[in-house]
Amino acid sequence: MLIVGCGDVGLRVAGLLNASSRVLALTSSVQRVPELQARGITPILGNLDELHSLQRLAGVATHVVHMAPPPLQGDTDPRTRHLVQALARRTAPQCVVYGSTSGVYGDCKGAWIDETRAVNPTTPRAYRRVDAENGLQSWGRRGVPRVNLLRIPGIYALNREGGTPRERLARGTPVLHAADDVYTNHIHADDLARATVLALWRGPKLQILNVNDDSDLRMADYMDLAASLWQLPKPPRISRLQAEKELPPITLSFMSESRRMRNQRLKQHLRFKLRYPTVREGLLGQPVF
Repeated sequence: MLIVGCGDVGLRVAGLLNASSRVLALTSSVQRVPELQARGITPILGNLDELHSLQRLAGVATHVVHMAPPPLQGDTDPRTRHLVQALARRTAPQCVVYGSTSGVYGDCKGAWIDETRAVNPTTPRAYRRVDAENGLQSWGRRGVPRVNLLRIPGIYALNREGGTPRERLARGTPVLHAADDVYTNHIHADDLARATVLALWRGPKLQILNVNDDSDLRMADYMDLAASLWQLPKPPRISRLQAEKELPPITLSFMSESRRMRNQRLKQHLRFKLRYPTVREGLLGQPVF
């Protein structure tokens, strides 16, 4: 089992796999080697930006989890292309699971969407993810028995760095008035890791899966809920015009797209049950099983 992009979610995936599989992880940092080894993970040094450094990946794993982000610039993802080139030098893996983003759908004006919705990226970040998806789908049609693309919204968890809105609430960062607000989607990091592991073994040859919980909330309502659960002041609400003047571009980018993701395929094809069906359970740290 090879994990590419062994950050927070990758480590959670590794923790679920360690008892049943030998887990390897690609890392570009020598400093991370002891940490990975302490978790029972075999590190492989290499850098996705340098194709020549990936030679050792050829044929090392039958199953691959690819969670590495694209570069921060451009409309393409050369890192995924390099990974495919390296893995394809020998016998292809039996399954590749890729952690993409729900941002590939673009702004859906608050509509309910499923995996049949055409991609409509509107940001360079989303274009890079679409490029990665296309490359992996093409490889799947040419020889990988199974490729699963996971379209992932906002990942949260109480024990994930920056994984809750607590800091934003403490700063008093404003949110939008109801008339300007957008729908937002979430998945708990533990549920994402569990879904990733199931995707390695279940599903058809080429599959796209929305990996989100059952919450149906606008962004400001999510923040209000967190504030109430943690007994913190609710954030002030401002108009979109005010937000464009006061908030940084990265914050505004998440306020520019509105969609509600359906997850029936996740539940049916992977026979998946959410431990944190809504953000309420997750923000309280109270799984349902």
